[in-house]
Amino acid sequence: MRSILMGLAFVFMWSSAFTSARIIVADAPPITTLALRFVISGLLGIALAAALGQKISLSRGQWISVVVFGISQNALYLGLNFVAMQWLEAGFASIIASSMPLIVAFLGWAVFHDKLTPLALGGLLLGFAGVALIMGTRISGGVDLTGLVLCVIGAFALAVATLTVRTASGGGNLLMVVGLQMLVGAAALAPFGLALETLDVTWSWKLIAAFTYTTLVPGLAATWVWFALVGRIGPIRASTFHFLNPFFGVSIAALLLGETLGLLDVLGVAIITLGILAVQLAKQKPA
Repeated sequence: MRSILMGLAFVFMWSSAFTSARIIVADAPPITTLALRFVISGLLGIALAAALGQKISLSRGQWISVVVFGISQNALYLGLNFVAMQWLEAGFASIIASSMPLIVAFLGWAVFHDKLTPLALGGLLLGFAGVALIMGTRISGGVDLTGLVLCVIGAFALAVATLTVRTASGGGNLLMVVGLQMLVGAAALAPFGLALETLDVTWSWKLIAAFTYTTLVPGLAATWVWFALVGRIGPIRASTFHFLNPFFGVSIAALLLGETLGLLDVLGVAIITLGILAVQLAKQKPA
């Protein structure tokens, strides 16, 4: 039961990040704000890691994780999503991002020649059919194509990073690794923020609350819960919770931002959810 609650908590925190990001980018420059978030989250993570006795003495695999994920996950995936959400709804962005397990399964088959069981293949086809249904509906409805392309590139960047470091174990010092990853992301984003953006901020309590929330909850707490969950039940079983991301993402955006969903959107989310669940369940070895 505790593992289930931890999994649900992680999914909620991860999915809610899109709604808080949408609030932030409405009133502040996305790249600069995200870089600042990474600086704060990274320093807090490193401080907590040091308090727990973790040191910046990392193995080669951990340094690979720091650099690859710092650039691919934090700078590319989150950076492109923050920029895209100036024009895209949070719920739609979360749906695209939630397709990442499907992209990982596809690239694993296409590039690394991973075997796909019938259940995995069916889930992959089903999941991409759901994504195509929603994208087709939104494109015909006039969705901003620049934002759409940025989100898709971000999802692929995260999938490639996941596959690149899948043999590089994080080992110990996990919180230290996460903190350093955030500082790498901040360093990668800062020059683009300085070159491309002006520091034009419309201050409000909503902006401050959203920034504080996204820094502490999706930034630090969700990462902590994820690693704790993986430690309890293993990465494969923990990843099964990702099938809830599309549902939580659109639900939170609808509740807090008033975003509306059409019938085809709801159907697409249900199809993607089933597809991700099938892909993740196919990874589990029978007892």
